[in-house]
Order: sequence, then C-alpha cells, then structure tokens
Amino acid sequence: MKMNMNNKLLAQMRAATRSLMKKPQVDTNKVIQDALKNASALTQAAQAQMSGLSQANGMANLRSAGDVPDMLAELSRKFGHGGAAANEPAALLPGTFSEGSFTNRAGTRSYKLYVPSNYQGEQNKPTALVVMLHGCTQDPDDFATGTQMNALAEETGCLVVYPSQSRQANSSRCWNWFNAVDQKRDQGEPSIIAGITREIMGKYRIDPAQVYVAGLSAGGAMATIMGTLYPELYAAVGVHSGLPYASAHDLPSALAAMQGQLQRQNKPGKAIPIIVFHGDQDHTVHPTNGDELMVQARDAAHAMAIEPGRVPDGHAFTRTMHKRADGKVHGEHWVIHGAGHAWSGGSARGSYTDGKGPDASREMLRFFSTHR
Repeated sequence: MKMNMNNKLLAQMRAATRSLMKKPQVDTNKVIQDALKNASALTQAAQAQMSGLSQANGMANLRSAGDVPDMLAELSRKFGHGGAAANEPAALLPGTFSEGSFTNRAGTRSYKLYVPSNYQGEQNKPTALVVMLHGCTQDPDDFATGTQMNALAEETGCLVVYPSQSRQANSSRCWNWFNAVDQKRDQGEPSIIAGITREIMGKYRIDPAQVYVAGLSAGGAMATIMGTLYPELYAAVGVHSGLPYASAHDLPSALAAMQGQLQRQNKPGKAIPIIVFHGDQDHTVHPTNGDELMVQARDAAHAMAIEPGRVPDGHAFTRTMHKRADGKVHGEHWVIHGAGHAWSGGSARGSYTDGKGPDASREMLRFFSTHR
C-alpha cells in the first residue's frame, strides 16, 4: 500500500528527532531548514492523497495538509531555540509511577498510576483522582512528561492515572472516539476506562466526589465521551484540542469533524462542568470543535464573562466563563491565539506541547477543585 506523504513526513521527522536526541551537537538549524525546503512539495502531495483514507491504517491517515506546519513547528520547538530544554532529562519526582492493567469483556488496557509522596495510605484523607487520556502516537510516560501533571500531583496531593491505548486497538494509539461502540456506556473503550477509574478508587483513598477526566486530541474526544456517559463517576471534564461527544460515527466523518464539519446530535443528560483549551491555529482539530464543546455549558449559563490575557513572552489568550445562577463557573473556554495542536504550557520534553501558552494542567486542576 502506498504510504500517505504526510505520514511519510511525520515518520521522517520522528526518525530525525530520535537521531538528534542521541546526537545533541548536530546542526539543528540545518535539519529544520532542510525540512522547510521540502514542506511545500510534501504538503501538495499529502493534499492530493488525502482521499486515501484506509480502515486498515486506523487514524494514521486522518491528517490534513495543514498538519505539515504543525509537524515542522514541533521539530523546531524541540531542536531550535528550545532544544536544550527538550534534551534535558525529566526531573525525578518523589512519588511512585507504577504500571497496572485492567481487563473486562471489551478487552485489556494497561495504565500508569502516579501516587504522590505525601499519600499516606489508609491514614490519608480521601483525595482527588485525575484520569488523563493521551493523544495519538503518545503513551502514558510521554503524556505525563509533557503535561507535567505528576509534578502538580505532588503539589496538590491528587492521584493521576494514565490509561494506555494499545496498538492492537488502534495502530496509531488513538482512542477510538469515532466508533459507535466506543460512544456507548458500559461498552467498548468507555467501559475499560471507567473500569480503570473504579479500580483505582477501590484500591486507594479516593473521594468519589473528586474524580475527573481530561485528555488531548483523540484523548480529549474520549474524555468528553466519558464525562457524558458517566456523569455520576466524573465530576468535571478537561478537553484540550478535542472534539464533542458523538461528533463522528466512522473514519470519514471523523476526518470531517476534525476539519470542523461536525455532526449535530442531541447529547444525553445535563450539561457537564467542562474546561476547554484550543489553539486558534490548530490545523489538526479545527477550533470550531472547542466552540461546540461549550454549547451545553453556554446554554445552561445565567451569565458570561470574557477575560483577555497574555502569558509573559508567550501567547495571548481569551478566557470565556459561563456561570450558573449562583455565580459558580460551569464552563471555561480558553482560546490560545497563535497556538497549534499542542498541550498549552507543557514541557518541551514531551510531544505535542507549547510552553508559550497558559498552563493548561494547572488551570484544569484549579477548575476541577471547584467541582465536587
């Protein structure tokens, strides 16, 4: 089968990334400029082959020509001015980061769990649990490194669990948010993620009123599904560069949704507390998806407040808050101006991060703490 040129470019960049990580003294500027020389031709080739959507390749072909600038930006971020930070080893944390797995009739998924050093077992007062769902091509270690959520767990005392998508379930390790069976309660991947959540709640002193779910991209879409299907389990949802519940039903409609052509479906249940981050220059998942994620919170709101801001030496952003009658913020929408498809405020040591944006991880935990 002929390889899609966008995927070929991504594979070449990953190979270059691995090579550069092993040889930090190479001329990184030359690598980036060589990639830029070929970007136009590769973009045109990718555009011409976008019709080659393949079920066998899972989400691997769900890439538009607009992803090329995002990929180049990722390479530049890692090996341009921020190269030193990207090559530094991750700081060791005093807590434990252990592996586990969960199996039910829908299948088996592994996970990693971070337990902060101040957790005291049975003597510990009930604490919060945050479920973090990685994006395509990522894994729990990469996602934890990029979001720096484990470091925040040390600060706040919460536990963080990272379910891991398997290559058997999706060749690009994307959560299958676009499959009908994976949009239903107690079926498919939602049943597995809910099972992992309940397993951790059973083994540790978790406050059932302080369980939250968040994710990036495909993981963000799955976080929306989890919050929609299990409102009694998750008190609030965080979505970064993700998509609304049931916005697609197969691969072609998933590609359309990622490009901003969304299905309009009635969502079950009431509006869930939600915080959304999305870059307005995201060429992988169109920012319209962030707007759509806020519809229920907006419709249920009694008041709205808009606050512009800017990170020092970083991106400007617009924060929109939807408030209930009692003044409590039920939904927050952060639009990060100039940002692409990347976790805002994340560490350059992880993939798909943008350190110039507001700290999405810290803001999500702040929002979560107000919903219990």
